Amino acid sequence: MRTVSQALSRRGMLGLGAGVAAAATLAGCGSHTSSDGAGHPDGSGQGKNAEGGATGSRPGKPIGDGSTSFTGKQPHQPAKPEPLQPGQTPPQFVIFSWDGAGEVGNGLFPRFLDLAKEHGASMTFFLSGLYLLPESKKRLYLPPNNARGASDIGYLTDGHIKATLANVHRAWLEGHEIGTHFNGHFCGETHGSVKWWTPQQWKSEIEQAKSFVKQWRTNTGWHDLPSLPFDYDKELAGGRTPCLLGQNNLLPTARELGWRYDASSPGGRQVWPEKKLGIWDLPLQQIPFPGRSFEVLSMDYNMLANQSVNSTKAPAYNYPGWRKQSAQAYIAGFQRAYETNRAPFFIGNHFEQWNGGIYMDAVEEAFKHIAREKEKGADVRLVSFRQFVDWMDVQKPEVLAKLRTLGVGQKPAAGWKQFLA
Repeated sequence: MRTVSQALSRRGMLGLGAGVAAAATLAGCGSHTSSDGAGHPDGSGQGKNAEGGATGSRPGKPIGDGSTSFTGKQPHQPAKPEPLQPGQTPPQFVIFSWDGAGEVGNGLFPRFLDLAKEHGASMTFFLSGLYLLPESKKRLYLPPNNARGASDIGYLTDGHIKATLANVHRAWLEGHEIGTHFNGHFCGETHGSVKWWTPQQWKSEIEQAKSFVKQWRTNTGWHDLPSLPFDYDKELAGGRTPCLLGQNNLLPTARELGWRYDASSPGGRQVWPEKKLGIWDLPLQQIPFPGRSFEVLSMDYNMLANQSVNSTKAPAYNYPGWRKQSAQAYIAGFQRAYETNRAPFFIGNHFEQWNGGIYMDAVEEAFKHIAREKEKGADVRLVSFRQFVDWMDVQKPEVLAKLRTLGVGQKPAAGWKQFLA
């Protein structure tokens, strides 16, 4: 398994965007490595495995080899969305998402499931297909423009695959979305990078990512674990590419497959989104970076890249200040949108313990701040990407067009009642 530092050294860099200081910004994912940790009880009464994931199953109709199953309507979904009424203030949507979504014994997957459950929130988990494929079967993976079985992220141990299955199972039953982060995470400028993949190569990558989820039972030989409680062909509505590369060639394939959104655009701004090729384009966003003259993308890895120049183990005396700066960046991004144009706020994360785990602590602090606003009566909705596009799809086109006229941090001049009258 590659170490985190080895994986980071192969990543491509992304500029921040017009009008923003050109600080080095990355949008990568760590190669997960093992560490000791424990899961957290969720109080649901379900059994737990050693990694903190739910072991209980929901009766359903097996699909294929029984790796997945149809269990009916997903629980814990919001009420059917309705169009905004004339003069109504838009809700403030906040979407927390996780790239890779593997549980490797550090307890981070169940930690944030517990946090979401405590506050009645939904999230999106972009599952890497390889995290359900044993390394002994890695030659089943045929990555475009790379050697058979190659991957720029590590394959998980059998125990961590089981823990990932248990937590993905729990996540869906608790109302979260399971998207995709594809497979081998090839970045940079090399021939094998996702940056250069054709639409047909993206189709192959997606088919393989789906097959590793839909056939984990065959690939592992494990028949004593419950099926995943969803039909992945129907569940999969969008994804995020490695390092935010390759979206232009991905989109024709995403449209062909019936995807509803893509979260791969680099350097987005806090404005109301549009569609590309009929797919909702939901990018990470530039947000204020306290104490700095430039903005940073709304992802833990980009905080790290700007604070410690890609080092995942910088001197510990930096950690308290960096943790505070990261949490305040997320909070500032939320406050700016909530108090002005109400643009949806997108946050990306990884289940990693970079720089002593400060980014996990920072995102939890920001999450709790936002959840408190909701609990005090603010119309804040902590939802998944799919739930958000459900809402967008029922809005009147002219209303969305009007919302898009508001720039970053721009309030309706005469208030919402008149603006959307």
